[in-house]
Amino acid sequence: MRVLGVDPGTRFLGYGVIEVDGPTTRCLDWGTLEGGPSKAIGERLYRIQQGLGAVIERWRPDQMAIEEPFVAPQRGAKSGIVVGQAQAIALVLAAGAGMPVHRYAPSRVKSAVADYGAGTKQQVQQAVRLLLGLDETLTSEDASDALAVALCHLQQWRADERMRTARIS
Repeated sequence: MRVLGVDPGTRFLGYGVIEVDGPTTRCLDWGTLEGGPSKAIGERLYRIQQGLGAVIERWRPDQMAIEEPFVAPQRGAKSGIVVGQAQAIALVLAAGAGMPVHRYAPSRVKSAVADYGAGTKQQVQQAVRLLLGLDETLTSEDASDALAVALCHLQQWRADERMRTARIS
């Protein structure tokens, strides 16, 4: 199974692709898509749509895991709306690819990978690196957040599989 994790944003959208084969999990790709310097939201969304579409076409993931927008009070509702627009691009691309989408709150993602729902970006980044056995440092917090979302989904998927197996027995 391949999972595409997405950390939505219009300036920077993080993505990460992991593959699961039995107990083995490996990272296939990660990166950051830039919406570009344009102030026009339509142009930034178009660039993100093109980039994420290429990632989906290249890796053909089976499922998408996406982080729900978090709006800090000091940033205002406008920030949440903009992130929601980037999330909508990812959701539309997933629907076009026939991919189920699973959504996770930021605190759930942090708890799943760093065992602490209020962990810092650096703690999440370090946990992702260790969990996936990555030698190199993840330079983009957006990419490490996307991989964290994918790992969070994997944890939930495995728990659901155990529950299904227990019910069948």
